[in-house]
Amino acid sequence: MSEIKSTVVASPAIIAKKKKKSKKKKIIWISIIAVILLVIIAVVVSGKKEKVIEVQTEKVKRQNIIQVVTATGKVQAETKVVISAEVSGEIVALPFKEGESVKKGELVVKIRPDAYLPRINMENAGIKVAESNLKSQEVNMRKNLLELNRIKELQSKGLASQSDLDNAQANYDAVIAQMNTVRAQVTQQRASLSSVQYDLSKTTINAPMSGTITQLNNELGEKVLGTSYNIGSQILTISDLSSMECQVEVGETDVTLVNIGDTARIQIDAFPDKVFNGYVYEIANTATSKGTGTQEEVVNFIVKIRINNEADLDLRPGMSCTVDIEVEKKDNVIAVPIQSVTTREEEGLNMISQGEKDKNVPENLGTVKDEKISKKVKPKEIVFITENGVAKKKEVKTGISNDTYIEITGGLEEDVEVVKGSFKAINKDLEEDTKVKISNEKKMKPQKE
Repeated sequence: MSEIKSTVVASPAIIAKKKKKSKKKKIIWISIIAVILLVIIAVVVSGKKEKVIEVQTEKVKRQNIIQVVTATGKVQAETKVVISAEVSGEIVALPFKEGESVKKGELVVKIRPDAYLPRINMENAGIKVAESNLKSQEVNMRKNLLELNRIKELQSKGLASQSDLDNAQANYDAVIAQMNTVRAQVTQQRASLSSVQYDLSKTTINAPMSGTITQLNNELGEKVLGTSYNIGSQILTISDLSSMECQVEVGETDVTLVNIGDTARIQIDAFPDKVFNGYVYEIANTATSKGTGTQEEVVNFIVKIRINNEADLDLRPGMSCTVDIEVEKKDNVIAVPIQSVTTREEEGLNMISQGEKDKNVPENLGTVKDEKISKKVKPKEIVFITENGVAKKKEVKTGISNDTYIEITGGLEEDVEVVKGSFKAINKDLEEDTKVKISNEKKMKPQKE
């Protein structure tokens, strides 16, 4: 049988339709590739554009700068006396109340003296007994003296033996010794009486100075404890409120800047609208520590400041105060805003060839071949100025400062524009020749209708 082969021939319409679909796919792919290329070109072009940083500037000028050390503390009376009990007993008189004025010599505390009166009577009786014994011994002494003289006369005539004379002398010496013992007893009794009388005198306490009762710790009828060798119960405090001071705590890093006679501006919380004047008149030599032995340990020094113009105000001990001590003042110096000065760390790279050792490289590293050793350089203080739309780095030397401005002692001249903001720009973004846009216009706050 013969094979019959059949061939299917596509029509021209079908062939044209297939060509049309293939052409559309090519156009779509070309479009996608073109878009991708455009995106890549845009990214590359935008990356090549230099970033412009917006900054605020201020013209460098001369100013007067006062450096201050700020500290907080309490208002205290310059002169005060704490009245403590020297004897124990019950308070039977307390004439003054807290806040009242007292004059020197006035009675301020009376402790019940009843426990000391019997002791005084007993000591007086003991003195009388000792004095009576002394008189009795004086009679015996005169009697033995007569006997001794009589035996001496008889012995000189041969009518008394040597032993008789020795016995008479011994009796006389024994009486003299007994008299000395009794005299010592009398002295002892009188001293004991003086001690009791002293304790009795301490039951009455008079004001040692004129002033105001600023603290009263006990009430009438309470018992207080007192000893001759230790400080007893603190009953009250008398303060002279005519002369007041501020006792403030200054940190160990600032106390070296403070000197006797430095002017101080004082703000007291109780008088928020008034600034007091004063001056430093005493600086502690020994520090006071808080949180000793912990990470929060703080070391301060007490600085005393005499207040000048408090006469017309009712200042009271214990009021809180804040003090600005003017430690240094300079007039007509070049100054810039304090935030304009920043520090930048730079690293220097030194090349060390094979077989060559740097004296700062540890010996255990041996020889180093073409290795870069970075050495940290001490951070430098710099400011940024603007010239022709770009930032320029200027290394400066600084001096004293106040809350807003810092003195420039070298590296900067007057009338140049120094960058003062923003904080992020100064401390991070700006570099040498960075393009900047100056924006010194103050934004107006919307007015309330």
